[in-house]
Amino acid sequence: MQSSSQLMHHNQTTLPEPVLEALNLREGDAIVFEIDQAGVHLRKAPLIDTAFSEALQGTLSEWDSAADNEAYADL
Repeated sequence: MQSSSQLMHHNQTTLPEPVLEALNLREGDAIVFEIDQAGVHLRKAPLIDTAFSEALQGTLSEWDSAADNEAYADL
């Protein structure tokens, strides 16, 4: 089965109903885009992925100085 959607303002789109049903997605659910050589894959994010990501956000600012950006620019 194939479904399509159009990219709108601010790169937003609406997921087609068959996709929502196939992934058992509901309003407020997090989704993950996995990119590999075969393409881009969409899946429902497990709660542990979301919790880990949210917990990690506050810890990353210590490496966000101008000196750090310059030191790691060529990585």
